[in-house]
Amino acid sequence: MLVIGLTGNIAAGKSTVARHFAVWGATLVDADALARAAVTPGSKALRAIAARWRGAVIAPDGSLDRPALRRIVFADPAERAALDAIVHPEVARLRAVEVAAAERRGDRLVICDIPLLFEAGLSDSVDGIVLVDAPRELRRSRLMRDRGLSAAEADAMMDAQWPSERKRPLATWVIENDGTMAELESRARAVFVALTTRAQSA
Repeated sequence: MLVIGLTGNIAAGKSTVARHFAVWGATLVDADALARAAVTPGSKALRAIAARWRGAVIAPDGSLDRPALRRIVFADPAERAALDAIVHPEVARLRAVEVAAAERRGDRLVICDIPLLFEAGLSDSVDGIVLVDAPRELRRSRLMRDRGLSAAEADAMMDAQWPSERKRPLATWVIENDGTMAELESRARAVFVALTTRAQSA
């Protein structure tokens, strides 16, 4: 079984590539889904978050108030590090469960969508890395257009991740997303063909 890490800075287009890979037949382990599962009401991680930030980040129904927490952690690197220390171990545990299940099924190609793959030091946990990248100015405009963020908010979110210039030399494959959706799909397909070829010989 070939396990590939799929990553990319915010608004680079990683989620779109992940959806293509899943449609084309790869097993997708979705980091966003795991992160949501890790902080469901009653979970160990949510209890730890509530204890750390009190009621400021808990919605009336007992769920996590994500916008409130996001405002706190993106404004202060120490707060973000505290959140990562709570959530990342549980996400890693859930990811390992899904990868083990894929191996038992005999799946050949598993794509682990991991936004902070490099930042979390997970490069050695996968057999190869696909980085989806786009210029910073383009990513800022996407965040402002698609999420309604101010320029300052967009910059804060982008600054919370390593710059792509640091990630590109560490990736096995880089998919550029600086054009149309059709161009992105074509570039993603070329990488997917390379992945399936490698998976068949693994």
